[in-house]
Amino acid sequence: MNFSTAENSIQQYLYQTFPAAQVVIRARGEIIYDNAFGSLDPDHHLPLTNYQTRFDFASVSKLFTVAALMTLVEESRVALDQPVCELLPEFAGARAITPYPDPLKPGAIVEVVPATDARVDVSRVTFRNLLAHNSGLPAWLPFWKTNTREERRVLALTCAFAYPTGARVIYSDVGLILVGFALEKLAGKSLDALVRERITAPLNLDSIGYGPIPPDNVAPTEFYAHHNRRMCGQVHDENSWSFGGVAGHAGIFGTARDLAAFGEALRTNRLLKAETLAEMTLVQAEDGLLRRGVGFVLWSRDPLASGNPFSESAFGHTGFTGTSLWIDPARDLVVALLTNRVYYGRDNANAMMQFRVAFHRAVVEVVNSEQ
Repeated sequence: MNFSTAENSIQQYLYQTFPAAQVVIRARGEIIYDNAFGSLDPDHHLPLTNYQTRFDFASVSKLFTVAALMTLVEESRVALDQPVCELLPEFAGARAITPYPDPLKPGAIVEVVPATDARVDVSRVTFRNLLAHNSGLPAWLPFWKTNTREERRVLALTCAFAYPTGARVIYSDVGLILVGFALEKLAGKSLDALVRERITAPLNLDSIGYGPIPPDNVAPTEFYAHHNRRMCGQVHDENSWSFGGVAGHAGIFGTARDLAAFGEALRTNRLLKAETLAEMTLVQAEDGLLRRGVGFVLWSRDPLASGNPFSESAFGHTGFTGTSLWIDPARDLVVALLTNRVYYGRDNANAMMQFRVAFHRAVVEVVNSEQ
C-alpha cells in the first residue's frame, strides 16, 4: 500500500510540531505500515528515531488501567455500576461544587457550572461514571504541589466536585487516578505489577511499562524549569511523576509496534470478551459532539476530532504528549501514532490536532482504496 500522503503529512509537521514519530498500522490482523521519523536530538538530527524508541504514552496509559479493571469485571470481582466508595471508603459524603485550577493557564480557574449551593452525594458515584468521565470530578488538580504521596492520595479522595454527577462530560485525570487506587486495593498489588500481570505480559508487550526507564532510545519530552532539565525516561505528566511515575492516568512508555499489538488484541477479543468490548464501546455519556464509552473516546461528528476520519464504530484514545491509538472495527484497522510534540512546549496543541486529523484521513483513504 502506498502511504506517501500520510508520510507527507508527517514530514510537514516534523521538526515543527514534533521532532520524533513512530507509526504502526495494522489491517485485517497484519502490519501494513511500520515506520519511524525524525530524531531524538533535533538540534543535531541524531540519533535517529527507530523502531525500538520508546515514547511517553501520557493519557493513552489510561487504556491499560481500564483494560486491567475490565479483566476484574469479567471475573465478577468488581462491577461497573458498583459505587466507588465500596472499595475506597474515603470517597464518600457530600461535596461542594467549586471551580478548579486550569491546567493549561497558571493562575486561571475553570468553572464548569455557575456557583451553586448544591452538593454532590459522592457515595452514588460508580466506576462507570469515572470511566465515562461524567462523575462530576474536576479535570485536574495540582497533586504534584503537595508534599507527600499520602497528601496526594487524600486530595484525590476528598476533593470538591466541579459539577453534579451525570450533568456534564469533563475528561478527568482525577477519576482515573481513583481507578488506579481501587485496582491496587482490589488486587493487593501495585498498579504497575497488575498491568504487567494482566495485560503486557500475556500479550508479550515487552516495550510497554511504567517509568522511570533508562533514557537511552527514549523520545525526550518537555524541558521542565522546576527540574532544570528535559524529561527523558521519566514521565512528562507532573502528577504521575509525583506518584513515582505510576498512576491510573499516565506513566506508561512503549513503542508503536507494541501499542498497535495491544489495539489488535482489543479488536480481536484476545484480551477481553466480545461482550465486554461491546459494553465499553457503547455511548455511556454525551456532551455536545463529545461521546464517551467505558474508558474510550468514541467517534465524533466533529471534523477536528482525532477519530473523525474513521468509521462511526471507531474508538480510541489520545495522549497529551502527542500519542494516540485508534481502532476501527468496520475496517479491521488499528492505527498507533506516537510523537513527542511537547518537546517544543505545550502551545502547539492546535497544530497537533490538525496533524492527527490529516494523518488519519490519509490512512483511511489508502485503506479504503484497497478494499
